[in-house]
Amino acid sequence: MFTTKIAIVVREDLAPWQKLNVTAFLSSGIAASMPACIGEPYIDAAGRRYTALCGQPILVFAATLHELQKAHERACAQDVIIAPYVEAMFTTGHDAANRAVFVAGDVAAQSWAGLAFHGERKAVDKAVKGLKLHP
Repeated sequence: MFTTKIAIVVREDLAPWQKLNVTAFLSSGIAASMPACIGEPYIDAAGRRYTALCGQPILVFAATLHELQKAHERACAQDVIIAPYVEAMFTTGHDAANRAVFVAGDVAAQSWAGLAFHGERKAVDKAVKGLKLHP
């Protein structure tokens, strides 16, 4: 049983490629901020080494934009790590441009494409309260 939890919330009206892109980016954000989440490298039967993966489950939820905004508000009130992805980031081509469009957004009305949370189980549960797992 893990004492912490990772949850990714993806906006349900995105194109399939966008949902996958957002999920990948948000997963990398949590891994970068919490190296302790990473398990041991994998080794196959032939002795080839593969990279380590996150050592705990990642739950992926679907949400409307309004639900994402509410989840963000709740997460900000908890002691959780938040990885952000806003819709405008789909129009950029590199990390510096992503940060520029992110900071230019209105926090109160941000057009979230997705958010990832990592923290104590109860805190993350409060952030994603009422959301359903992605189908």
